[in-house]
Amino acid sequence: MKNNLKETRWKQRFTNFEKAYRSFQDALGRDTANDEVLRAGLVQNFEFLFELAWKMLKDKLEAGGVEKMLPRDVIQEAFGVGFVKDGRVWLKMLDTRNKLSHTYDETMSKKTEKEIREKYAIVFAELYEYLKKSL
Repeated sequence: MKNNLKETRWKQRFTNFEKAYRSFQDALGRDTANDEVLRAGLVQNFEFLFELAWKMLKDKLEAGGVEKMLPRDVIQEAFGVGFVKDGRVWLKMLDTRNKLSHTYDETMSKKTEKEIREKYAIVFAELYEYLKKSL
């Protein structure tokens, strides 16, 4: 694919990411303390946003001529070029996403919610702000 098409693709992906990010922010603003359904919604928002984020990063890297296929490789390269600030948190998010796809219980849900609120929301915000300026 030509670079101008790849540039367009990552920008389109960003539009979808931005919509999902707003939904994620809305979910973060809700009190999930005693509501498993709301907590599950927040966790699912995280999973969806993470998928969009790494694929958007992949598209942006490809627009710059870097071909990476696997999420871990994309994250490492995105960290290397400065698209993301904290590569360790991004790799932890990947591990969390992978675990959630195989197992989901209330204990994991609560632990994941804590990580989302304390760590993951911050790096999503950093990515959003950084890429918004890149448009």
